Amino acid sequence: MTVPYEDEKAFRKYVREFFDSVSHMHSESDGQSFPEGSPERLALARKWRSTLFEAGLAGFGYSTHFGGLGDRPLCHAIFVEESIGRMSTNESLFGIGIGLALPMMRDFGTHEMKEDLIGPGLRGDQVWCQLYSEPNAGSDLASLATRAERDGDEWIVTGQKVWTSGAQHADMAVIIARTDADLPKHRGITMFGMSMRQPGVTVRPLRQMTGVAEFNEVFLDGARIPAKWIIGDVNDGWRMATALLAYERASTGFGSVSGNRDEKKKVGRNPLPAKQLIALAQARGRHDDFLIRQRLAHAYTGEALMKWLGARKVHPSIGKLWRTKQGRFAADLAAELQFGGGIGWEHDDVEADYWQYHVLNCRGMSLGGGTDEIQRNTLSERALGLPKEPGIDANTPYRDLIRNV
Repeated sequence: MTVPYEDEKAFRKYVREFFDSVSHMHSESDGQSFPEGSPERLALARKWRSTLFEAGLAGFGYSTHFGGLGDRPLCHAIFVEESIGRMSTNESLFGIGIGLALPMMRDFGTHEMKEDLIGPGLRGDQVWCQLYSEPNAGSDLASLATRAERDGDEWIVTGQKVWTSGAQHADMAVIIARTDADLPKHRGITMFGMSMRQPGVTVRPLRQMTGVAEFNEVFLDGARIPAKWIIGDVNDGWRMATALLAYERASTGFGSVSGNRDEKKKVGRNPLPAKQLIALAQARGRHDDFLIRQRLAHAYTGEALMKWLGARKVHPSIGKLWRTKQGRFAADLAAELQFGGGIGWEHDDVEADYWQYHVLNCRGMSLGGGTDEIQRNTLSERALGLPKEPGIDANTPYRDLIRNV
């Protein structure tokens, strides 16, 4: 299909016509009639992504060899603008692949890996997850213990990961594992792409206080990775890990501002829209309260600042921190607007259940993609050039470190 990317007006018209033609694919009747994660919902998601790919709108920043549009930032900006409120809700299933794994492969993967995985990832044939955190390696991610050992043309992986979003329906994973315990902890790590559909991979759900099992723990017992599916170089995985986290913080910091501000959906960790908070205040008869009006104005301006920070392309950690602050403030305001009886909601009360989900879920914003404390350290050391915190393990071989086991 020929995409008119050379003509700004023609491209904008093309994008609008595309969304008009697929509006039925992500209507309430299509998208919400099946439970999250069900085979039927996954099939709808793959169909949506395939349609986007065939229209030539799924690969901004990727070579035409993989079905992309190449490096055309103006086209990408037009697409983002025109897609506000019109993207399928099922697009979130591909967030880790499109936003994190595929950019890493594009920038650092082997030629063979790109040929094997980028096209299917853009087309929606593969859903990705991210295997990073471990029971004893959360904020101190470099202390991870999952190991990968070379065996001919493959790597064999053994260990455990935790807090993995979407692992229950993932086909592939981007994973970091220890490949040399004789090096200091930051220098003996390697990043890979790995199939989740193989013996030796066990996924178990973790249920949260919201009642949703959004996360999983993943057990790896002799899982195998082709040697050609390496991202970066052997033992250079920490540099790759921080590069991926920059993508993640950018997407979590600013990606949430482009969604449908009318839709009430219990998914992800996006701040409650100011538009919805204003409607809630009106419904509760509190929109004339001058203190409430002041807090609503605070929520509105905070949301606007998120958009402006994203447009300025500031450091990803700034966006991540501001999103966390906005999310908590908006959720606290929603709880206040419901009065004290808000904690006594029933799950069959769809309206109340929506608000309470976000009140409980917002606390996770301070953790995903790196805690607030980690973001501040990142800004102080990498953006402001302040000295690193002193530590005794910078030059100590990993196997000699004292660790909780």
